[in-house]
Amino acid sequence: MQNKIYPVLNAKFWWAYFITMRPYLLFVSGAAGLIGLAFIENPSTFRLLLAFIPLLLSYGFGQALTDCFQTDTDSISSPYRPLVKGTISKKQVLIISLIGLIIGVLILGYLNPKILILGLLAIIGLLTYTYLKRTWWGGPPWNSWIVALLPIMGRLVDREYYFKCLVNLHDSYSLAFIFSIIAIFFGYANFVVMGYFKDITADTKTGYRTFPVVFGWTANTIYSDILALLTALLSGYAIFFLIKTNLYGSIVFTIALIINIYAQLKIHLTKDENKSHGPIENIVRAFILYCLALTLTLKSNWLIFIILFYILFEINLKFRPEKKQV
Repeated sequence: MQNKIYPVLNAKFWWAYFITMRPYLLFVSGAAGLIGLAFIENPSTFRLLLAFIPLLLSYGFGQALTDCFQTDTDSISSPYRPLVKGTISKKQVLIISLIGLIIGVLILGYLNPKILILGLLAIIGLLTYTYLKRTWWGGPPWNSWIVALLPIMGRLVDREYYFKCLVNLHDSYSLAFIFSIIAIFFGYANFVVMGYFKDITADTKTGYRTFPVVFGWTANTIYSDILALLTALLSGYAIFFLIKTNLYGSIVFTIALIINIYAQLKIHLTKDENKSHGPIENIVRAFILYCLALTLTLKSNWLIFIILFYILFEINLKFRPEKKQV
């Protein structure tokens, strides 16, 4: 028997939509966006807050949007999700997600019209993601370039910053920003690759030709190891050689590195997709901590905010509705 679809004006709809957004992963986009904001030398608090909100929420709206095109595999791997259960409809979620993303882009565009171009590209990227996810070569890089746009959007909140500054190879801060963006690209790609482990059975049944489906578990762990190494090297180089490092940033980077190494070792020892959620959780932790390490290296006076931000992430992660899904 099909569940009744909640109307949009019903509070139960918004709770179901909130679950669909994966609130514990909002901190992924929030952390990535913070790096761009941290590179602004003398930021206005008002402009920072106004930019941070849509950057934080962007992951949730994007996740809900892409879920509309992936109910085939989600019905097997994630039957708890409201879209799969039928308590909210694809049409509802698609419209609200697009509205949320467009409003977020317009807010950022108000701060700097140049961001509108990147925002439009990101929305197009999200709408076309599912097709690429079905291929072994397309999913991780396609998802990652969208996330890698977030620090650029954050940096452009400073209207005095121009795209040409991004390729200034003679300035250490510009180089650090480039390395940070690439680190985010590889770090998020590792989350995608690691996340494939939990859905191998569902992806196989529904015709998703993801990397582990095509090449196997061991090959996917090696792929993940390479991405993890690149993420650590790039973010570490930005922190310790290109930016004037500080104690807070160094400590957080070290913690991220330890968690990342542990996750990589653990996934090599795990051969059961039902037990892969532990390493995947730690990859999310490592990604966020790498971003926060870069942020604190640039803005050590944001320490209290960063601590609260991370605590909220852990609380949301702990209380997610399905422990085997990340």
